[in-house]
Amino acid sequence: MEPIEINAGVWYLRALRADDRIDDRPALAAGEITDPDYVTLRSAGWAEETHFSWAVCEPTTAELVAEVGVTPTGDGAATVSGWAHPGYELALDAGLRSVRRFLTDGLGLTERIEAADLP
Repeated sequence: MEPIEINAGVWYLRALRADDRIDDRPALAAGEITDPDYVTLRSAGWAEETHFSWAVCEPTTAELVAEVGVTPTGDGAATVSGWAHPGYELALDAGLRSVRRFLTDGLGLTERIEAADLP
């Protein structure tokens, strides 16, 4: 599957990138994700339909401020996860809401809630 871009109100969700126009690796490193192959792995996840990830970005600069991911579990469900740079929790919340809608409406999956995720 090709990556899907999502408009989340004031936030813009797109695939992670590391090219001559946009390089998310510095923002990822600031979020303690330092694997040099991380963007490549996330791109492969889209192609293999094993993990879908989105950079939650400032719409004017395209700067990554959070990341949201969906991992299909193979039984019609998927887990949803995400993280944000400090101060961008609202961006993460907006991204999670939009991705959860896409999970159901676009992918036809339901969200699997893990016991550890329950209060």
